[in-house]
Amino acid sequence: MAFIRHPKDFFAGLLFIAFGIAAIAIGSHYTLGTAARMGPGYFPRILGILLIGMGLALSLRSLRLSGPKVPAFKWRPLVIVLGSVSIFGLIVNHAGVVVSTMLLIVAASAASHEFRLREAIISGVILAALAVAVFVIGLKLQLPIWPAFI
Repeated sequence: MAFIRHPKDFFAGLLFIAFGIAAIAIGSHYTLGTAARMGPGYFPRILGILLIGMGLALSLRSLRLSGPKVPAFKWRPLVIVLGSVSIFGLIVNHAGVVVSTMLLIVAASAASHEFRLREAIISGVILAALAVAVFVIGLKLQLPIWPAFI
């Protein structure tokens, strides 16, 4: 791997290529159609081709440009963010959209080494209001806004 001068770009390109191949494979079961009358398989295939093209360009670019090495993988942020999303999914029907969104934002923000509680709460309030506006009012999803005891 000594010829790879920018490992971050190289692996990002490989990831794009993998997602492109997956999109084409999944979309191959649907009819393609034409550009004028697109079938359900048209978009996944075109998206897959574009992803593969971008991935190739990024991977080839990484062979010419120098860049930093890939840093060591950090498990803590991954576990915190995935855990907070899982908790959100488990409590949203009981605690309501506002409380569960606030908890999600504050907990996920704690994954960063730049965590500030005040900023996380402000972001949580704004995003909770946006979630209520979009999902409960706009899309009319049957989710409680507040917990049942309020």
